[in-house]
Amino acid sequence: MRLLYVFALILAVRLASVFVVKTYYVPDEYWQSLEVAHKLTFGYGYLTWEWVRGIRSYVYPLIIAAVYKLLALLQLDSAQLLVLLPRLLQATLSAYSDYRFYVWTGKRKWALFLILVPWFWFYTGSRTLANTLEASLTTIALSYFPWYGEGTAYLWPAAICCFLRPTAAVIWLPLAFYHLRKSRLSVPELILKRFVLIGLLVAGAGIAIDTYWHGELIVTPWEFLKYNVLHNIGSFYGSHPWYWYFTVGLPTVLGINTLPFIFGIMQTVRQGNKFPISKQLLISILVTLLVLSTVEHKEFRFVSSLLPLCLYVSAEALSRWSYRASRTQLWAAALVILVGNVVPGWYLSTVHQKGPIELMPKLREIAQEYRDEREQRANILFLMPCHSTPYYSHIHENVTMRFLTCEPNLEQRDNFKDEADRFFDAPMHWLRSHIPVHPLSALPSHLVLFDTLGDKISEFLANYKLLHSIEHAEYVQSRTGKSILVYQRLQTGEENAFNRQEYREQEPDLPQTSENLFN
Repeated sequence: MRLLYVFALILAVRLASVFVVKTYYVPDEYWQSLEVAHKLTFGYGYLTWEWVRGIRSYVYPLIIAAVYKLLALLQLDSAQLLVLLPRLLQATLSAYSDYRFYVWTGKRKWALFLILVPWFWFYTGSRTLANTLEASLTTIALSYFPWYGEGTAYLWPAAICCFLRPTAAVIWLPLAFYHLRKSRLSVPELILKRFVLIGLLVAGAGIAIDTYWHGELIVTPWEFLKYNVLHNIGSFYGSHPWYWYFTVGLPTVLGINTLPFIFGIMQTVRQGNKFPISKQLLISILVTLLVLSTVEHKEFRFVSSLLPLCLYVSAEALSRWSYRASRTQLWAAALVILVGNVVPGWYLSTVHQKGPIELMPKLREIAQEYRDEREQRANILFLMPCHSTPYYSHIHENVTMRFLTCEPNLEQRDNFKDEADRFFDAPMHWLRSHIPVHPLSALPSHLVLFDTLGDKISEFLANYKLLHSIEHAEYVQSRTGKSILVYQRLQTGEENAFNRQEYREQEPDLPQTSENLFN
């Protein structure tokens, strides 16, 4: 198969994912990339505590900021393009990494098939996540690794990867020892003239960039490790048992591809001499899972960089099996793998948690067009778990917005609760303490909340009318719901109408009146 056609096919799939995947995954897709780039380029926006403390590198957001700046210079900086172009850029990089995976695996048909169909990679491959960038760089570096012969080109993408996500070094340490062991170059020469030199060049450039944008000398990889590993700040956002990556994390990311991966493990263990690359990759996978398992906070995306390693093991085993399998068996295996990926991929990309993405165009329209009776622009309050939606990058209007914050206990205070926890513990008490109700115009012009919160703050909503109800998910969680609701504050002449009447119906002790509600 001609390589140009292969790349065109891969690129088509990755670009298609940009337009198919219309759901919300994790906050970092926006708050650690697009929101930072928007703040850098346009001068307004929000930077989370990670950027204030300096544990994030500006390298990735600056790439997106360059795209934003070009759009601004061309006067094409519409919110739609600000959202679309970074995803197209990431999808193109992901497509190139997929192409390199195909080349690395010896241009096997199974390799092409397995890199195209994984539900998780389709779901995340075009998202502006640092983990997606890490997975792409890992694949590219693996494709240049000197499995046979000599070469150090892989060190560049590997070093960039480790600078952006220090935990990526865990994957590369076993591979670096493997390279040292098999290389014809002397160990001192390889370490000093290759490893150290390229590492220092990449680190120096990264430190220079971060020092300039953070405004002080800073080594972001060290800050990242200090807060997330030494101080265990990540556990504030959730903890899992040590074995979670083995029993839930990696099997979920692989999905149905877990079956050929297990088959690949069995083949490699039985005949390691026939699968030398798979053997070394399995060592890296095991070491990475063991090290990541020591950290309390765990997420599926943290093992996304292991996907190309697992798929290589699977592709090599399936390719050897294909020589003795019948045509029917081959088609059956391919069909099972395809369907097993398409179903979760479609559901998670188009149905589950679609509310925040469908919400933002409606808020953008409000930000552009709304004016109250005093000709004031919109003032939007998000009464949701923190970072439940994108922010200024998707609205691109300099209006006042506020959300419930959730900074961790950085000062180690006793009985600490973040703002979101305090709100959800007693919603009406928080609103009475933080939101002025007189005059009416002092209230936020718009509220955004999940439907499960409505009954708890019905008294406060008496001053608002329901504007939009947006489907979000199929089930209710502790602080989220099936729908996202957008309320608009009543203006002069609208008092005692709309939701105030609903409130009267819910409160039978209130005196009822038959007078005109608009008078």
